[in-house]
Amino acid sequence: MTLALGTIADDYTGASDLANTLAKNGLRTVQTVGIPADDLPLGEVDAVVISLKIRSVPAAEAVEKARAADRWLRARGADHVMYKICSTFDSTDEGNIGPVLDALSADAGATAVLVTPAFPETGRTVYQGHLFVGSVPLNESPLKDHPLNPMHDANLVRVLGRQTVSRVGLVPQALVARGADAVRARLAELAADGIGGVIADAVNESDLVALGAAALDTRVSVGASGLGLGLARGLVAAGRVAHADASASVTSGVGGLEACLAGSCSKATLEQIARAESAMPVLHLEAEALVSGPAEAERALEWAASRIASGPVLIASSASPAEVARLQALHGREAAGQAIEQGLATIAEGLVALGVRRLVVAGGETSGAVVDRLGIPAFALGPEIAAGVPVLRTIGGGHGDLLMALKSGNFGGVDFFADALGLMSK
Repeated sequence: MTLALGTIADDYTGASDLANTLAKNGLRTVQTVGIPADDLPLGEVDAVVISLKIRSVPAAEAVEKARAADRWLRARGADHVMYKICSTFDSTDEGNIGPVLDALSADAGATAVLVTPAFPETGRTVYQGHLFVGSVPLNESPLKDHPLNPMHDANLVRVLGRQTVSRVGLVPQALVARGADAVRARLAELAADGIGGVIADAVNESDLVALGAAALDTRVSVGASGLGLGLARGLVAAGRVAHADASASVTSGVGGLEACLAGSCSKATLEQIARAESAMPVLHLEAEALVSGPAEAERALEWAASRIASGPVLIASSASPAEVARLQALHGREAAGQAIEQGLATIAEGLVALGVRRLVVAGGETSGAVVDRLGIPAFALGPEIAAGVPVLRTIGGGHGDLLMALKSGNFGGVDFFADALGLMSK
């Protein structure tokens, strides 16, 4: 296996989003969970997305795991490695975007590394170095209330500058609009000036294509799935990869029960849960009870066991931002979050033991906890449910074939849960 592109994702839902984007744009892609074992059958692929869970861990841990993944990818032929981050630049002033950028750049001998979280298809654009979520700056969006990484500054040059040891530059949209050669020239100028990370504007798909083509001439890039689109298009356009038909469904032959699990408190997920009430039984967990011990998870599994034979169920711990803040004040931010995630992972494990083979999970941290608990080493890509969210079919693991959807909190339309289960049943 010789890879045309290597990618490292800082969480599991973001990895699915990126893998979906690469597959849609012509690359044979597999998503792994962590660095894959040598005997895991990945087949002949153009790109591997290594899913890590390092967005909110201590920076030193994130750097260590990202560097190990980078070494694995480069040993298998990847000349360019993209570090995939959230399209809302979720991070703190300590990292982890900047520290990982510094480490991967140093290992590759790279300077003027292109950085952009833009993905216009999902409403994320960057203009004059400022990140917009839809029509509002990042700091005016719901991300200002994120329970783990609240974002209070839309100026990404400033945000990244607080995380990295090197100076940060900018490629403005007016220059990006002139095409890949103009971007290449600007990156060369910034590299000569000793710039480390370079925030790049992008407000439409053609901007992403120009940025991707330019980035392929370098060893490292950092961005959301929109940059993955540009990289994939650039590889195909340059003839380095033959466009593959990634539309074939991987959903056939997987029977069994269906369930949904929600741990996100985003506005979009709360609306999706409310809509699901009319389509399936919904159990609202007590977040404080999840933090307190195993009884709430046991109650959820008893509830599901009595209903799931008749159709899908949804179990949700999606508390309001105010309730999350209260729990964090009582138990500590990290302790409360981990307790809830592990409670939901216990429920997921119990659901699979009940015979669930089609499982939808909402929430990035929740998805990571569930995948880890189930011990899934890799996924094949299936049809797209919503922008950035594919159906996934497990590769390896001890539970047989499972179909899953891993959704970041803000992704998907109001009928997401029904839409996901509908595609999984085809």
